[in-house]
Amino acid sequence: MLKELLPKENLANHNKVDSWEEAIRLASQPLLKQGAIEEQYITNMIDSVNVNGPYIVLNDYFALPHAKAGEAVNKQGMALLTLDHPVDLKGNPVKLFLVLAAIDSTSHLKALSEISELLMDDEKYKVFINGNVDDIYKLINGEVN
Repeated sequence: MLKELLPKENLANHNKVDSWEEAIRLASQPLLKQGAIEEQYITNMIDSVNVNGPYIVLNDYFALPHAKAGEAVNKQGMALLTLDHPVDLKGNPVKLFLVLAAIDSTSHLKALSEISELLMDDEKYKVFINGNVDDIYKLINGEVN
C-alpha cells in the first residue's frame, strides 16, 4: 500500500528551507497538484503544530505532518520532502517531512505500518536521512533489502 500512496513524483529533496512551515508547504505540493488535498489542509497542519506543539516529530530528524482526517482531503495520499540541512521545528531539527493526507481514521494505517517498519531499521533510516530520492524510492518499492 505504501508504494501506491507514495509514488516517485511525491518524493522531493531540497537543500534547505527557512522554516518548518515552508517545509510543510513544500512537502504538500505534490498532493495539492494532484487534487488529493486542498490548500486548507496545509493550513490545518501548520495550525495543529502551533496549537499542539511539535507532536509530529516522531524520531530524530523525522516529522509526520498531518491534520484531521477527511477535512480538506479529497483523496488519501502521502508526500515526502527530504532536506540536506535540518530546519528547526519548535526545538527539534528535522530533515524528513512525510505528509499524510488521510480520508478517514483507519484506511492509511497499513501504509503507516510499512513506512514505520522501514524507518525502524537503522540502515534504511540512514537512506532516508541521506535524502537521495532515487534510493528512497527503491526502498519504498522493496527493490533494496
